[in-house]
Amino acid sequence: MSFKVLIDNKELTFEKKVRLKDLTQNNKNYIAALVNGRVRELDYDLHYDASIKFLTTSDSLATGVYERGIRFIFAMACHNLFKNIRFRLFYSISRSIFAHIEDGEMQLTNSIVKQIDSEMRRIVEADYLFERIIVSNEEAAELYKKFNLNDKLDILSFRPEKTVHFYQVNGYLNYMYGKMVPSTGYLKDFKLLFYPPGILIQYPRSENNGKIPQFKDEPIFQETLEGSDAWSSLVGLSTVSDINKKAKVLQATNLINICENRHNRMLVELGQQIESNINNIRLICIAGPSSSGKTTFADRLTLELLSRGINPIRISLDDYYKTRENIPLDEDGAPDYETIEALDIELFNENILSLLAGEEVIVPSFDFKQNKRLFNRKLKINRKDPIIIEGIHALNEDMTPLIPKHIKFKIYISPQAQINLDYENPISLTDIRLIRRIVRDAKYRGSDAEETLSMWPSVRRGEFKWIYKTQEDADYVFDSFLNYELCVMKKYALPLLNEIDKDSEYGPDAERLTKLLKYFFDIDEQFIPCNSILKEFIGGSCYRDVEP
Repeated sequence: MSFKVLIDNKELTFEKKVRLKDLTQNNKNYIAALVNGRVRELDYDLHYDASIKFLTTSDSLATGVYERGIRFIFAMACHNLFKNIRFRLFYSISRSIFAHIEDGEMQLTNSIVKQIDSEMRRIVEADYLFERIIVSNEEAAELYKKFNLNDKLDILSFRPEKTVHFYQVNGYLNYMYGKMVPSTGYLKDFKLLFYPPGILIQYPRSENNGKIPQFKDEPIFQETLEGSDAWSSLVGLSTVSDINKKAKVLQATNLINICENRHNRMLVELGQQIESNINNIRLICIAGPSSSGKTTFADRLTLELLSRGINPIRISLDDYYKTRENIPLDEDGAPDYETIEALDIELFNENILSLLAGEEVIVPSFDFKQNKRLFNRKLKINRKDPIIIEGIHALNEDMTPLIPKHIKFKIYISPQAQINLDYENPISLTDIRLIRRIVRDAKYRGSDAEETLSMWPSVRRGEFKWIYKTQEDADYVFDSFLNYELCVMKKYALPLLNEIDKDSEYGPDAERLTKLLKYFFDIDEQFIPCNSILKEFIGGSCYRDVEP
């Protein structure tokens, strides 16, 4: 029976099944394909009517497939060169992957990095096939033991499925929890950099037009990531299996409190820093990407300072938005609420300077339903009390050009998770925030998951343009991740993700997040303290239970 295929507005008819790779004429710039809205590997056999879009590294869905392949051949190269050495991979600075030795006593050197790079390029040049193999969980366990993949063995018991999909490349087996390219020859574009004590692996990024980003050292970001990893390792919460085991062995209350106490300790540390220099600090600026927990954090910091006899006032940059008709448009022709030009910078600076001078000021509050500012809030502070400002541009010097830099204390907040499914499969920091936002938008804004996912690319563009670069100018970075949180968010997020049709353009995102969440053990949220950052997303906060 014949079927029709539409590619680039060109219709083709076939009498028998056809492999997607053959339709590309083996063009290795194509990494995967969208078939009727679903991501398919290029080895997929098509036998029905379909609309096809072939994906390159300029497409975010293809970037994930490509990056997965790079992690695979990195692990394969290390296995070929050093049988008893295992590297653990994390998402890291400069939009790259950081690899450090987890198992083994080898001292990493620049020479060793060059050996790994050379072996990876040999593997790519050989153009070995990625052969998918489906085995039972019992067979998978034996293969994990054979290839010294004990970290994968640990998580096997938490898989709801009865089978495992391996990929075999020239006799080497591994599993990266997702779709792959047809062969290693597709993975020519990568860079390895010796970055003591590990290796940075760079790869093409869709937000960089499918090119490898120029390396940019980010020491403060790196220090924060190392701190997150060190704490997770110290308390035994570095992997999903670690977290699940703790959730089973400990009472849920204890696991929750261990993580929450870390936040408490960080707030005390932060309060001490501010108190020690309170004679100079007048403006406390809080910023971070979407769904980092800025609102609850600002509430908790306010109370921390009040307990030290410091009486701050709070101002949100959201109240300084211009009216909709005065907001610049983004590349899609929609109002760009991420740009700094959407804010009334002149009025904001005027208000802040007046407050710092001890004057009483009527500041705006923005009514988004009426699309206008309401000037109904009077503020005044003592000359020694600080002002807390919160918003995505709070750390941007262009937002406060008239305020002397030496009186500002800048705080960057974001979940800086360094946890893994297993050594070669880190969990995305961005996906953690996306899950938070999906849950929050459904509860507080009446938005379904598909609507949230539709806005996410615009949010991400704004983050890359305006937010991430400000982290390196921060005086303090607050890691808002809670190692137990996905055990709780699973209950809220999965039903929302399951509402998205598989053929939707957001089906691939829903599938990716669903696959991640299914590995986590369920935890009842009743033991989460009411001042937890997590309550900002699931509800029940003691600060407010209205739209954050």
